[in-house]
Amino acid sequence: MNVILLFLATIAAIIIWWLAGQRLTSKPWLETGSVQLPDRHGIDRPPVPAVKIGLFVFLGVVGAIFSLAVSAYFMRMASADWWGMPIPRLLWVNTAALALSSAALQWAKREAQHGRMESLRPALVTGLALAVFFLVGQIQAWRELTAAGYVLADNPANSFFYMLTGLHGLHILGGLAVLAHTTVRAFSADVQPEKLRLSVDLSAIYSHFMLAVWLLLFALFAGWANDFVDLCRTLLN
Repeated sequence: MNVILLFLATIAAIIIWWLAGQRLTSKPWLETGSVQLPDRHGIDRPPVPAVKIGLFVFLGVVGAIFSLAVSAYFMRMASADWWGMPIPRLLWVNTAALALSSAALQWAKREAQHGRMESLRPALVTGLALAVFFLVGQIQAWRELTAAGYVLADNPANSFFYMLTGLHGLHILGGLAVLAHTTVRAFSADVQPEKLRLSVDLSAIYSHFMLAVWLLLFALFAGWANDFVDLCRTLLN
């Protein structure tokens, strides 16, 4: 529990630090839609779009939700009716697909910044296709587990697995809606790279965050997180 509280405190500290750095008390985005900041030398920096600030706040909330769910997972593990379930090998393939999708969107972000549309389009398509592959793979993993008898209501471990992976999948699906829209725009004849930079940047940030969440969940299901928690408890004691 101490580990989860520490993680939540870290997320809150990052959000407060980042928002304080944007000087949000002046609320300039109500007029311009962005935050214009001078650097330490008095030179104006590029404005920070309000939607980007909103994304970081949203990711902080999502991180807190997953942290609470993981905390409940650890507490429920102590019950007598808890027994583990096998991890389908397909999850390794899905993890690789999500990691490659995140890397492809980082590539797309770089291409958008340099205005290279001929490279931006395949990067976006690759990131989108791999993210879809991840979701399809997760559904297939569910089918394999249910076919093997590991159904939702069989034991608490099964319930947490389906709940956490389903919650993560819904967030991936939401990100895919935005990414698909950005990808379609990239193939428009009159679109300019600078009009896509913000959308690509936001999609990349979101993808990286959801990859980090999935790696945490995968470590949890594989049992690696238990060893880490035991180590943290030893250090805290």
